[in-house]
Amino acid sequence: MTDTTKAGHAKIDESVTEHREMTGFQAAIRTQPFWVFVAILAIGVVMTFVSDAFLTDRNLFNITRNFAFFGIMALGMSAVICTAGIDLSVGSLMGLTGIVAGLVMQAGYSIGFGFLACMGTAALVGMINGALIAYLRMAPFVVTLGMLAMARSIAMVISNNKMVYEFGPDQDLFEWIGGESVFGVPNPVWVLAILTFVFWWAYRYSTWGRWVFAVGGNVQAARLAGIPVEQVIISVYVICSLCAGLAAFLMVGWFGSVTNALGLTYELNVIAATVIGGANLMGGVAYALGAPIGAALMELIRNSLLLAGIDALWQQFFVGLFLILAVLLEQIRNRGRP
Repeated sequence: MTDTTKAGHAKIDESVTEHREMTGFQAAIRTQPFWVFVAILAIGVVMTFVSDAFLTDRNLFNITRNFAFFGIMALGMSAVICTAGIDLSVGSLMGLTGIVAGLVMQAGYSIGFGFLACMGTAALVGMINGALIAYLRMAPFVVTLGMLAMARSIAMVISNNKMVYEFGPDQDLFEWIGGESVFGVPNPVWVLAILTFVFWWAYRYSTWGRWVFAVGGNVQAARLAGIPVEQVIISVYVICSLCAGLAAFLMVGWFGSVTNALGLTYELNVIAATVIGGANLMGGVAYALGAPIGAALMELIRNSLLLAGIDALWQQFFVGLFLILAVLLEQIRNRGRP
């Protein structure tokens, strides 16, 4: 092979590589999480001029820690929404699982038992939700709305409507896990990063991930293809509940106390973060990276309002606004598709 031929092949290979990279970039900029990330950067740039406190280490620490809790819950919600479902009970479930963990450790048991009790309660609630939806064909909205009320009521009953703030022999470790940091990064952010990678891998490479998207895309076609639809539906509700339980465990450790009001109205923020991050309420579309990005945008909005001196009561207004815009953007993008 002559030098000229080799050079020609090298140019072709280089051109193909550039084309692939461009194709990947073009695909990325067509996703909703990319533009939400751009919005985060834009707000961040504006806030550096609005408030000197925005880029301080303490403020950035608080922002990342706070959105991590919602990001963890949004990851679980992304799986539910991908199957065209919804889980309105995650906020109340946080209160229930947080109370359960607190009471177990207050009774003198170790943090390990407290964690198992927290996650076991979450898994049980998720299984009940999933079974009612999958096998009795009940509407997810109705089932999870009912569980929202029941879980909050149970939390009030078992806590006797009192605060739990003594967590037994492992209290220091418990509070360190939820409230401290490693290498300057809040511990809940490390948990969120690991979970995001796990969800990304599962959505992209696992059989379960393919089944979740198939069920959300067309449940009848999924059944004809031999996919165990009922088991998949139960699994996503269990995973969503487990994420809520994990977030509750971390948040109680950060607060150093827990009441049955933990997680009150959080379901709106979690669903909004998931949809803003690119999940389609009609099913079949979800992004692992989109869930934490959506949660980050919402926490950034809250933090920016406070630093800008705007009444915090406006927070939910902007959350709702971005939720509507996210759904509108999804409809505009889908309009040109066959």
